Amino acid sequence: MLGFRGCSYRIGGLQHKVLLSPCPQILQDGMESSLRQLLIEAFVSAGRVDNITMVMGLHPQYLSSFWKTQCLLLRMDGPLPYHKRHYIAIMAAARHQCSYLVGLHMGEFLQVGGNPAWLQGLHCAPPKLRNLNEINKLLAHRPWLITKEHIEALLKTGENSWSLAELVQALVLLTHYHSLASFVFGCGINPEEDQDGGQGCWPLPTHSDSSPGGHGGARDAMQEVEVLMERMKLLRESQQEEEGVTQEEMETRFEMEKTESLLVAPSDLVDHSLQSNVLCFVEDPEFGYKDFTRRGEQAPPTFRAQDYTWEDHGYSLINRLYPDVGQLLDEKFQVVYNLTYNTIAMHCGVDTSMLRRAIWNYVHCVFGIRYDDYDYGEVNQLLERNLKVYIKTVACYPEKTTKRVYTQFWRHFKHSEKVHINLLLLEARMQAALLYALRAVTRYMT
Repeated sequence: MLGFRGCSYRIGGLQHKVLLSPCPQILQDGMESSLRQLLIEAFVSAGRVDNITMVMGLHPQYLSSFWKTQCLLLRMDGPLPYHKRHYIAIMAAARHQCSYLVGLHMGEFLQVGGNPAWLQGLHCAPPKLRNLNEINKLLAHRPWLITKEHIEALLKTGENSWSLAELVQALVLLTHYHSLASFVFGCGINPEEDQDGGQGCWPLPTHSDSSPGGHGGARDAMQEVEVLMERMKLLRESQQEEEGVTQEEMETRFEMEKTESLLVAPSDLVDHSLQSNVLCFVEDPEFGYKDFTRRGEQAPPTFRAQDYTWEDHGYSLINRLYPDVGQLLDEKFQVVYNLTYNTIAMHCGVDTSMLRRAIWNYVHCVFGIRYDDYDYGEVNQLLERNLKVYIKTVACYPEKTTKRVYTQFWRHFKHSEKVHINLLLLEARMQAALLYALRAVTRYMT
């Protein structure tokens, strides 16, 4: 996955070490200079380099793609005026109680001429923006419930109606900031002004954080790495030997994984009380993620990925209604899906594609999306329970992520590798929610 040689940056007056590659041959030519250039561009554009940029800077190739997309969403031509874009970002981040992003965009909102009265809360915003509340809520927590009727309600004629182009930009902004909230909580990113001598994100975990057994704990952590390496090797060998699993068996394995995901939840979920600067932007704060399939309840039908794909459907719809964004989103999805340094912990020259695909598909699984051509047995083989707990927490209820959940999985892996996982989570989550939303738009249009 990843790793980095040491190089320090100053955030908010503090010195932070960024880890840049344990295997010298991994460091690609120009990577450090490209990162430096990206940070300069970020500073020139926003007048600051925030902690999100610093943490993503562990992966310059991804940061470049992310930065271009976010810049287009917030600062370039588009159907929505700039102040409304930032207000939508505030609404999205507030759903996950992400005061870091809410505060960031309250400042940006005022900077581009937004009305300060709107910041008193959602009740002070224009009805047109308030009407986004329902779809914001569903996209953040249960995107599978979105229907063409939700789209129709926003587009109906009247002074507060949305145009299709405006709505598509709003949907992209909402999913972007829901997912970015996952990244913020997943990496433990702190507001720059609140560090008080602390760090911009969770520090590199030591084995003592997660392994009370001292040297024995470190040995266990190393053994986890070797077990994962061995399982990947065995899976590759079995794939070469097997004639193939039947479609029925593939479906059964997906349903088993989906059902098992009901049992995957951290035991130490923290119930954060909503801060006042966030609460005023949230209606129905009790509404949250609910497992896609609950025993004894009527489950919505599984979303078969092949029926509505990003490549064949979502991409072209966005590009038609919001030019250039489809291209940049597609590039961002591709960059993170294919991002690899061919390392796992202390091992170099490793093909990690199988592991990356398992993480991506597991995120889609907990949102009810199934790939017909994927054997979900691989998820069980490659993702140990603590990792599944972490993935589900960060993807589904990120505000409940704790440092303990972060340190308990992959205890011998580098911090940069855990950031890499968070990038996969961010993009897999965003694509899942977008697919549900865009499918509803398509059904409205046809």
